[in-house]
Amino acid sequence: MATAGPTSHPSASASSTPPSPNTTTNANTELTYDATVAELVPDTATPSDSDADSAFDGTSAASTSLASSILNYEYSNGRRYQGYRSGQYLLPNDEVEQDRLDLLHHIFLLLLDGKLYDAPIPYTPKRVLDIGTGTGIWAIDFADEYPGAEILGTDLSPIQPTWVPPNAKFYIDDAESEWVYGESEAFDFIHVRCLSGSINDWDRLCAQAYTHLQPGGWLEFQEPEAWVISDDDTLKKAENLCRWQQLVNDAASQFKKEIRLADSLKQRMLKAGFVDVYERVVKVPIGPWPKDPKMKEIGRYQREHMAMGIEPYTLGFIGKVLGWSEQECRVLTAKVINDVRDKSVHSYIRFFFVCGRKPQAS
Repeated sequence: MATAGPTSHPSASASSTPPSPNTTTNANTELTYDATVAELVPDTATPSDSDADSAFDGTSAASTSLASSILNYEYSNGRRYQGYRSGQYLLPNDEVEQDRLDLLHHIFLLLLDGKLYDAPIPYTPKRVLDIGTGTGIWAIDFADEYPGAEILGTDLSPIQPTWVPPNAKFYIDDAESEWVYGESEAFDFIHVRCLSGSINDWDRLCAQAYTHLQPGGWLEFQEPEAWVISDDDTLKKAENLCRWQQLVNDAASQFKKEIRLADSLKQRMLKAGFVDVYERVVKVPIGPWPKDPKMKEIGRYQREHMAMGIEPYTLGFIGKVLGWSEQECRVLTAKVINDVRDKSVHSYIRFFFVCGRKPQAS
């Protein structure tokens, strides 16, 4: 999937430049930005065929070698799961899931107008870490766009392609283990995207990222809120979807890896010592119901992505954690997908872009 984007640093605003810093300061930050997109306005035109989905006609980077245990995948409910650190991540890693992750990458590109990050970085990052890289598509795109940079991607699953740019490397790594990068291996940009439900201690993750950044380096989280809402009460009609998301969140709490935490990341970064902390919140529609053409397009993709994600989250969280049978999970999955595809429901998920800088050495 090709990535368009400038070679200079992308802007950090909801449009083209960061909003003016507010006047509130504290001991942990030099300045803080806040930005939220305008309200999504439903398209009141009569639904037509134009609404159809035509767009779819080891531990640490000291690096664990690809031992047989890492490739010894586990299988259940017709899906494939990673063997390394079995049970620590509840979603599959098979081709269907990889397609979902790549579609989500495309949604992020649309949200960022083709850019790969939102942080107002005033330089080209030279050493970059992509935590939870998944299929490696973000790291590969970054390596292609910045051939002078060194990109490291880490994940529990070795599902990244073999043929990659020479400046991109992938390692099997658990981000919750102690990071063992040396001082000479510090990064000037760390990228974390969509790890809700897979991290037990987000404060520790922030602290480790802070430790392993160069002074002046940036950390960026790109995290959906994992909670469907609506502004016009149409979500009330989607009873199965509402029940499902509550069950998934209950299971995540029991699993001790929350999925509804995106709105806490800004404060966690401040707590870790980051400055110039910037938060941008984007309402991402589920379906092509907004009037705005760009959000209508994004909504089509997000509806497909959401429909693809219902089964793995149901089997992983409600099935494995709450103990539902496969048949019960599949019945619920079908009902929830019907709700997701209901064109009369004007629902959306908030996506959080949270960035912060490690202070320069005094």
